Amino acid sequence: MKTIIPLLSAAVMILSSCSHQTSTSSARKVKEDAVTNKAWKRPEGKKIYAALQMENSIKIGDSVKLKFTVYNPTDSVQQFCKWHTPFEPLMSKYLDVKEVNGEEANYQGAMAKRMMPPPASSYQKVNPGDSLSITIDLLKGYAVKKPGKYVIIYTGEGMSGLSVKDSVTFNYVKP
Repeated sequence: MKTIIPLLSAAVMILSSCSHQTSTSSARKVKEDAVTNKAWKRPEGKKIYAALQMENSIKIGDSVKLKFTVYNPTDSVQQFCKWHTPFEPLMSKYLDVKEVNGEEANYQGAMAKRMMPPPASSYQKVNPGDSLSITIDLLKGYAVKKPGKYVIIYTGEGMSGLSVKDSVTFNYVKP
């Protein structure tokens, strides 16, 4: 009986210290989630958006250049996550490239695994009333090989926070 009381006291002390650590971890988790949600969600009423542009007709063998432009029509600095946009090297599939008949051009680029939330360095600022543009060659990540009419749709909005209303099309023609 004398040995049970010290053991019981030690068990209570250990459990109470575990409980304290858990509540500290929970408090820390809530704080991290609050920071994540603040950085991750786009503020309501902000209208930063992107648009796609390219030539209507491209000869097989030429580069298939896609221009991606981010616009900030607001009166304050806005930002977007560069992940899943052309503002970083091809690290993920954020475009659907399909022939008009529905056949998809295979994505052949890298597929990055990332830690969430995105670090501050993964965000790009856009000044009020300004825009940023970048041009990429789709052939560096997508297998566009045969002649036909292709449709490109941006699918990275969930990660970048950028909406693109319209798709673009191009005819891939024999030289």
